Amino acid sequence: MGPRRLMSAGIGPGEAGAMHIHDWPEGERPREKLLALGAARLSDAELLAVFLGSGLRGQSAVALGRRLLADAGNLRALLDLPPPALARLPGLGPARASALAGALELAARHLAQGLARGEALTEPGRAGEYLARRLRALPYEVFACLFLDTRHRVIAFEELFRGTLDGAEVHPREVVQRCLAHHAAAVILGHNHPSGSPEPSAADRAVTARLKQALALVEVRVLDHFIIGDGAPCSMARLGAL
Repeated sequence: MGPRRLMSAGIGPGEAGAMHIHDWPEGERPREKLLALGAARLSDAELLAVFLGSGLRGQSAVALGRRLLADAGNLRALLDLPPPALARLPGLGPARASALAGALELAARHLAQGLARGEALTEPGRAGEYLARRLRALPYEVFACLFLDTRHRVIAFEELFRGTLDGAEVHPREVVQRCLAHHAAAVILGHNHPSGSPEPSAADRAVTARLKQALALVEVRVLDHFIIGDGAPCSMARLGAL
């Protein structure tokens, strides 16, 4: 890999042949940095380095993490790859690819159980994170619901409608029926935009208004509608669209 390739991967010219990561100053080692400052303070490449444990010959784990991110385009594109594709990437292989896919599923289940502990959902952002984890990587549009009780505790999550790359048709009658079946007092709606843009379309705003009106007839409140694309989920309640 030549100097131009090194720079495009975010690896400094001297880093490919750099000293071993254990020879770095303690405050710059990813594991020690994580333990001292918390995982949120690490870069994407450093978090990958913690997972990888070691790099390739002449390349530290952090440098390998940067290379993987550069080749994939970004962290989401890398982690959205299916395990067989991950296994073919340099420095991963079947064992690390399987462990990474398993870690992602553990994170999804952790979010799901956090919402299902019977605690009141006082931070709607947690629901947005959960919906993003469930819907973001799908190549087609999916409309889903989180059903809540009178204390805003999660009763169930359901994918109600699926579509093509362009959209999913939402039927208010079926949403009402599922709310009644779960004896829900409130609902949080969510759907993904496979295009990556989280901005609500005119159709999104229209269907949200229709659902809010239909559910009000059976005394079910629509607390929010999250649009899932790249970056943070877009809350229609925060936009004043509810």
